[in-house]
Amino acid sequence: MLKLYVAPGTCALASHITLAETGADYAVEKVDFRTNQQNSPGYLAINPKGRVPALATEHGVLTETPAMLAYLAQRFPKAQLAPIDDLFAFAEVQSFNSYLCSTVHVAHAHKMRGHRWASDESSFADMKRKVPETMSACFSLIEQMLRGPWVMGERYTICDPYLFTIAQWLEGDSVDIDSFPKVADHFKRMSARPAVQKAFAELAA
Repeated sequence: MLKLYVAPGTCALASHITLAETGADYAVEKVDFRTNQQNSPGYLAINPKGRVPALATEHGVLTETPAMLAYLAQRFPKAQLAPIDDLFAFAEVQSFNSYLCSTVHVAHAHKMRGHRWASDESSFADMKRKVPETMSACFSLIEQMLRGPWVMGERYTICDPYLFTIAQWLEGDSVDIDSFPKVADHFKRMSARPAVQKAFAELAA
């Protein structure tokens, strides 16, 4: 059985929703960031990066959200979560998810994790002030990219839970999601999906 290591409020939600979408049997284990469990010897043996998500499979542990999402889409093809039979279309999915991972998530992280990029406390404050601007710029581009009603058009894909997960952070980043009508509509559409509600219920349990 697959086991997903998660923490509330993190990007692990994207993989959690996707697992729920597959219909597969899986287990969820919450990592308590409040007690620094992500840096405990036990968890570091699972994921030496000390972050979530981590997906334990019978072949080993996967980390990094785009890799996990692509793996789940390919492992459970009947769920039709990505156009895995179309090389270019699948690359487009990977491109979108890579942008969320490498650019949008990093822009958000500057709000609370400036120590990853600088040592001077004044630099941390400057990074934090910049977050509303950089996140707005990222979502302005995403607004243009959305093909609707889902990220890639008529077909729901692994891009959708990932975008939904990061869009949840906009309010805390002082960005009004309603400034991006397509993103706001996508967020409401995602919120109504049974897999999303299942994932939130499992996080709350």
